[in-house]
Amino acid sequence: MHIARLIALAAALVPYVAAAAPAVEFKSVGPAPAIMYDAPSLKGKKLFIAPRGMPVEVVLTYGAWNKVRDVAGDLLWVEAKALTPKRNVIVKAASARVRATAEEAASVVFTADKGVLLELLEPAASGWVKVRHRDGHSGYVRASEIWGE
Repeated sequence: MHIARLIALAAALVPYVAAAAPAVEFKSVGPAPAIMYDAPSLKGKKLFIAPRGMPVEVVLTYGAWNKVRDVAGDLLWVEAKALTPKRNVIVKAASARVRATAEEAASVVFTADKGVLLELLEPAASGWVKVRHRDGHSGYVRASEIWGE
């Protein structure tokens, strides 16, 4: 009987826990390249220098530091001041077709190879994301073909 009460209580709390879950927050490295560390300290081990514009998922904020996840899934620490709210995404598909409208039948404006950085213009709607290439061309790409959205 005790187990049944615990299960009922847990089931009743699920909507509250789900509602309290934080939304995923993405930012980009900028305005300059940033050093990624293994700990939230300038004394931590320097792992690599992230290029300007690289998208990261903010997992945790700890004082002046952010614990972030990169496109490879690695967890790293970076000074919060090294990040910008300007949103970029990175192509994770071998070749992503960026289309004139958010439809599979729309004409292809340009293609972007894996690893290409694109500026996020509009978040996902119906599985499509509006993006812009640094050369100025813009269009819609499938959300499943990019990371950082």
